Amino acid sequence: MAFKLAAIMAFKKGVQEANPVILEPIMKVEVTVPEENIGDVIGDLNSRRGRVLGVESKGNYQMIQANVPMSEMLKYAPDLNAKTGGRGTFTMEFSHYEELPAQLTEKVVAQTKKDKEKED
Repeated sequence: MAFKLAAIMAFKKGVQEANPVILEPIMKVEVTVPEENIGDVIGDLNSRRGRVLGVESKGNYQMIQANVPMSEMLKYAPDLNAKTGGRGTFTMEFSHYEELPAQLTEKVVAQTKKDKEKED
């Protein structure tokens, strides 16, 4: 029992001194929209903490390439459908991980503590 308690205390101290960060998955997103909707869609991607990497023309459509956090893309399909009248499409694939912004990290930590208190 003493070794178990010593290991728990050592782990907690090590984690606190290591200054851990929370990482979030970033998705590579390609959105194809009609030319008249490009401003609305780019604004929406920016509001989702996305970074627009480029815009490419394909006939009457524009293809927007961006990196967007996965958590912001979970309900993107109905929003894109509403903004483009059903004429926009998108694909996404995993790109990399980035550190979660400080204000969101605080929310995640607070929610985790709250959930842990409910369990106890």
